[in-house]
Amino acid sequence: MTVTTESRKGLAATHEVLNQVPPLVDTNIFTADPTLVAAVHRYGASWAHDRLVSFGARLGSAEVLEWAEQANRFPPQIKTHDRTGHRIDEVEFHPAYHKLMTLSCEYGVHNLPWASPGPGAHVARAAMMFMAYQTEAGHCCPISMTYSVVPALSRQADLFARWEPLIAGNGYEGRLMPANLKPGVIFGMGMTEKQGGSDVRANSTVAEPVGSGGPGQAYELTGHKWFCSAPMSDAFLVLAQATGGVSCFLVPRFLPDGSRNVFQVQRLKDKLGNKSNASSEVEFRGTTGYLVGAEGRGVPTIIEMVNHTRLDCAIGSAALMRQATVQAVHHTRHRKAFGKLLVDQPLMINVLADLSLEAQAAELLMMRLAHSYDLAFESAFEESFRRIASAVSKYWLCKRAPMHVAEALECLGGNGYVEESMMPRLLRESPLNSIWEGSGNVICLDVIRALAKEPDTLDAIGTELESARGKNRTYDRYVASIMKALREMQASLARGEAAVMKSQLTARRLVERTGLALQACQMIKFAEPSSAQAFISSRLGSQHGYTFGTLSASPSPRGLLEAYMGTGK
Repeated sequence: MTVTTESRKGLAATHEVLNQVPPLVDTNIFTADPTLVAAVHRYGASWAHDRLVSFGARLGSAEVLEWAEQANRFPPQIKTHDRTGHRIDEVEFHPAYHKLMTLSCEYGVHNLPWASPGPGAHVARAAMMFMAYQTEAGHCCPISMTYSVVPALSRQADLFARWEPLIAGNGYEGRLMPANLKPGVIFGMGMTEKQGGSDVRANSTVAEPVGSGGPGQAYELTGHKWFCSAPMSDAFLVLAQATGGVSCFLVPRFLPDGSRNVFQVQRLKDKLGNKSNASSEVEFRGTTGYLVGAEGRGVPTIIEMVNHTRLDCAIGSAALMRQATVQAVHHTRHRKAFGKLLVDQPLMINVLADLSLEAQAAELLMMRLAHSYDLAFESAFEESFRRIASAVSKYWLCKRAPMHVAEALECLGGNGYVEESMMPRLLRESPLNSIWEGSGNVICLDVIRALAKEPDTLDAIGTELESARGKNRTYDRYVASIMKALREMQASLARGEAAVMKSQLTARRLVERTGLALQACQMIKFAEPSSAQAFISSRLGSQHGYTFGTLSASPSPRGLLEAYMGTGK
């Protein structure tokens, strides 16, 4: 067949690239987010501005975004034995994972409030976690656990004195070696067992004292952990049954004499998402662990770690919503259909505006929550608020993330379903935070427990919601209704087991409404008035359907979008 000049032109024309979206790279995640910048300054972390600008630029760079893609495309691999048959129980990661860990440790995402305590330290650190999570969520798991371990570890002075200076280091070394030879350490956690799940008091791992036993002393642990996150960490907090009951232990990978502790990695979990992070099953066979706190106080001890990781679950879900919105808006500002940019189509602008409202309310709530962690030790109100708002925020933001990210993915059409777009990775990450550190039902039980045993938590919620009263009638009516319902539940919890069981039937709805009220409170105080009005009328009122993109025509959806995302290009 003879190929003519005309046919060559035709072949060339079929490969002409038109109407495609440019890559979203080399942006500054911090400076591109006015809501985040304002919250950092509002909550006393102005001193961290330059650090956040620098970190935001690195995380938005093409280089770091490529690391994120590589770390998930090439997941970790288990290596239980060396070539001669000796157990080594190591996990091999793609170099990109180690680069991400190095970057986050360098900026102190794993330790800032402890290494540099002061006003706004938790807020500054929350802003960094929020940005890091937008780039790559998997490596944020060990970063989060290292940050979260300090409050629990502080309950055991001798162990704290040994490990806290190592946590304070901003260096990272991914190889398995004694902790004292590293420029910084990483912590993991192991609570869940195959027979217990969330019921950690059913754990069957046994701890027997090596000597006299007692706080800070060595025990031998025997048992199995069904989920142990980040098995290449330098040490772990785990739960085991001692004579006095469920107790908390610090399990290092290396013992003081430089030998390896028994820490047998049975397999890595093949998870739906979070592919870059190694989650594992491990066996303890005469494994050395050091008692943190008193025997029988394991759950109250490790819950100090869990509370801080719950903060990070809320941060992470808000981050996924922010990044999904950014990706959707970027795509629609560059892609045309039916003769117009997608962003200029009325149906699309309504969806984008709705996504923006959801993302902004999530971002404002998680930053308010982080602020309470800064003030908890000096304010009884903030401590009570932190206690219950951590659970409420964790529940609600984590529940909203999957629906939000799925809608944002749809804005990209078929391109959003392709791995190169980043959206499938965001979607796979989105259900995880709702499961980690207490599933939705466990969190609702925690809220019930707080109302029953810590009545000041209800007063704290009421005081916070009251701070925005008088500016919106729908909000005022909603707050009055939710506080009435919370008080009725609190009163009923004192009436015995039957009343407690009945309260569980309505707990999800009540926690959901409380989360919405807290978001609306932040929107009234810190968002543009039109955005606050739209959020309240759509979420607290009746001007919304069951899906995103069902806002009323007033206020202008375009104005709502631009209030959060800017005018863009």
